Amino acid sequence: MKPAAFEYIAPVTVEEALEALGGSGKDARVLGGGQSLVPMMNFRLAQPELLIDLNRISELAGIAIREDGVVRIGAMTRHRTVELSPEIRECLPLLHEAMPYIAHVQIRNRGTIGGSLAHADPAAEWPALCFALDATIVARSSSGSREIPATEFPLGILTTALEPDEIIAEVLFPHQPAGRRYGFQEISRRRGDFALTGVACTLDLNADGVVDASRIAIFGVDDIPLLSAEAVDALTGNTMTDVLAREAGRAAAAAINPRSDLHASSEYRTQLIETLVYRALKQAAGADLLKDVA
Repeated sequence: MKPAAFEYIAPVTVEEALEALGGSGKDARVLGGGQSLVPMMNFRLAQPELLIDLNRISELAGIAIREDGVVRIGAMTRHRTVELSPEIRECLPLLHEAMPYIAHVQIRNRGTIGGSLAHADPAAEWPALCFALDATIVARSSSGSREIPATEFPLGILTTALEPDEIIAEVLFPHQPAGRRYGFQEISRRRGDFALTGVACTLDLNADGVVDASRIAIFGVDDIPLLSAEAVDALTGNTMTDVLAREAGRAAAAAINPRSDLHASSEYRTQLIETLVYRALKQAAGADLLKDVA
C-alpha cells in the first residue's frame, strides 16, 4: 500500500522543527528512524498532513556522559549506536545487553530511541529498559522543556504523555552505583520479533550477598511495562540464592494478569513471567552467588 498524500519538511534545528510542529495548524507527525511510523502510513493507520523529518538535526543525536555521571542519549540516536558504544557498555551494561534483541541489525541501524519511546509499543524493549534504569525523558516544545519520569511516560498502547506540540529531545539515565548487576531476558517466536514477554532487572548485592535493592521491569504483558514490587519485596533483605530467585519469579507472576492475544495466551505469559524473572535474576547475580540449588 501507499501512504496518503502529505507535505514533507526536513528542518536542521530543533527550533525549526518545533515551530513547524506547533504552528502549522496541520495534523503533523515527526519522523525519526521511520521503522514504525512509515509502515503505519503505508497501511494508512496514520495519515499525517505534514511529516517533519528530524534526521538532519544533529543536536538530537549522540551519547554523552555528564560530570555527575548521568548518561544523556539524544532522541535521534540509533539503536545500533547504543549497541556498539563503549561508553554505554561501561556505564549502562543493561542497554548493551538488550540492544541485540531489538529487531534485526538493519532496523537497529535506522531505528532511534526517541522513536521507539514515542511509538510506545507495549512489547518494545526501550520503555522497559527506561523503567528498569529509572530514566527521565526530556520533552521540548516552543514554550520550553520538561522532564518526564520514564514510568509516567507511556499511558497505554501507542499512547504517551507527550503533548501534540512536543518532541522527545533526549533521555537521561542516572548514574548507576558501582557493582550494580543487570539481567535481561525475553522470549519471542523468532529472534527479532517483538517479545511475547520480557524482563529487564537491576540488582544490588552487599558484600554478604544480601539484596539491598532491585528493580524488575516486565514488558509485553500489559498496555505498558510493569515494575514488579512483589518480586522486589521477596528479594530485599534476603541472601541471593537460586531458591530466592525462583520465589521472586513466582511472586511477580502471581501479581500480574497478562493479556491474551493471537501470539500467546494469558496462561502462557504467566509462565513466561515466572521463568524470565528467575532467569534475569540468575543472570544478574552470577552463578557463583547462588549458594543453593532448587
